[in-house]
Amino acid sequence: MAITEVLPASDISTAISLCTAKDSFSPKTFFASLGLSKKSPPEIEKVFKMLDQDKSGFIERDELQLFLQSFSKGARVFTAAETKDFLVAGDMDGDGKISWEEFSALVNAS
Repeated sequence: MAITEVLPASDISTAISLCTAKDSFSPKTFFASLGLSKKSPPEIEKVFKMLDQDKSGFIERDELQLFLQSFSKGARVFTAAETKDFLVAGDMDGDGKISWEEFSALVNAS
């Protein structure tokens, strides 16, 4: 499944353009510009499953580094600081990864 089956390509382009500079990513801004928080839980879950590339049920640090590339192949890789900050923002139980429930909460907080 392509991410554009859930999110409009124009919204993805807008969201990616807001964080082209290193250390400019903000989950709240990104998810708001995507319109992801306005999607239904099953649609948000589809996006989560696409981001969970190893199908572990979690988005781990290595998957977070490539987060933007999951939305647009030419997008940049996160810096170490962005990866850490995103993990801190989403990992509510401190296990070092983001579960579906944590991802949903992060998206809906936007």
